Amino acid sequence: MVKLSRGCCAVLLTMLVAFSSGIAEDRSGQPTPLELFNQRIMPIFRSPQPSSCVQCHLAAVDLKQYILPSHEKTFASLRDQGLIDLEHPEKSKVLTLIRMGDKDLDEGAKLIHEKTRLAEYQAFASWIEACCNDPKLRDAPGLTAQERARPERPDEVIRHARKSRVVDSFVRNVWSQRMRCFPCHTPHEIDPSNPQHQAAVKTHREFSEKLDAALVARMDIFRETPEATLAYLIDRSRDVKAGELPLINLEEPRDSLILLKPMSKLPVKKADGTFEPASSALPISHMGGLKMHKDDQSYKSFVAWLEDYANVVGNRYAAVDDLPADNWVASNRFLQIAGAPESWPIEIPVQLFVHTWDEKAASWQRDPIAFTQGTVTPRRMVNGSLFVFASPANEPADREHQLVGGRYLIKAYVDFRHRLEDDPTLLLGEEDFYGQTDLHRTTWRDGFKAAASVPGNKLLKQ
Repeated sequence: MVKLSRGCCAVLLTMLVAFSSGIAEDRSGQPTPLELFNQRIMPIFRSPQPSSCVQCHLAAVDLKQYILPSHEKTFASLRDQGLIDLEHPEKSKVLTLIRMGDKDLDEGAKLIHEKTRLAEYQAFASWIEACCNDPKLRDAPGLTAQERARPERPDEVIRHARKSRVVDSFVRNVWSQRMRCFPCHTPHEIDPSNPQHQAAVKTHREFSEKLDAALVARMDIFRETPEATLAYLIDRSRDVKAGELPLINLEEPRDSLILLKPMSKLPVKKADGTFEPASSALPISHMGGLKMHKDDQSYKSFVAWLEDYANVVGNRYAAVDDLPADNWVASNRFLQIAGAPESWPIEIPVQLFVHTWDEKAASWQRDPIAFTQGTVTPRRMVNGSLFVFASPANEPADREHQLVGGRYLIKAYVDFRHRLEDDPTLLLGEEDFYGQTDLHRTTWRDGFKAAASVPGNKLLKQ
């Protein structure tokens, strides 16, 4: 048996230490992918705090959902999903997604999440570059779809929960209807130089002089931009007095104050002729009186946005089929039925759909380009501004080019079965079809006074 001297043992020990250190870092002394993963990626994976994804997404996705306990499998998972660029690691899609917050128009949110976003980017960028320089990782066997790490929700659901999409929907469904609240809740829309706004200037000045300054500020619901307005509504909904309803009610969206207030009557009048204070608790009262009627087109669009928003932040959408269509854009073009049929009860909801004539096919297009909803008034009329449907390519509808002069078909659907009571966002179907008629319109003009009118007795089933 050969015995080694103490000097030889020391040399061997030094060599073993150097060899084992080589397992943890490469010849240049740089950390290995495993070391980087343990030091920088796993803390993200284990953190109880949400990732910077919340800056752009209200739900459905978190960066940690793309990480597995194994660094090899995490890399293979990202690689197999096309989220890593092997040849140009710095251009990897996952890095681009992390940096999406840099483009956020909300400067406040961008600043709040900047530190987290930068730390995540630097961690993934360093680890991905190290992995791409490792031939064994680059060429490692692929993972099955079930083995890959990704959010449980489909990509369509993830995109639906993006804040930018929620804001876009808010613009189309709520912000577009804000002039119903003019001028009390829309002071930024008042133009003192406009002769038609002089009454509004006087009204706003009078209640500013009579009411407490804090109350006047709280009445300023619609701010200069949709983004600022939505941020204000969300913030106000977190600070609600006992017994009052929030402006946005996430538990019961149809009990949101922003919906119920414009649908409420004046407060009770006192013996001296003045009114009791308006109430934000049930029963709701509104100093501005009725501005919106249940089942009209504004009510429908408000409910559509409120219910969708509550479902998004509640992470209730699990599948693509759960998502609402949310594919209409408000216009200032009006359609009315004059002389509604006697079989239509007063206040029954009616939906009117507009179809265009297809010259090539010599027939009416199957899908409508616009619709509105209203109720039968005591004067037996149905009025509503048109919502234009988005194009088949799912691009925002261009109302100026959709509603031009030409030949149209107006189809009327009546809610005799009270289906809208359970689902105000519903578009009625063939079971509710009443009748249709042609409409020749040389041009469409903005405003209620320029509404296209259709006689009720012309609606016939074909």
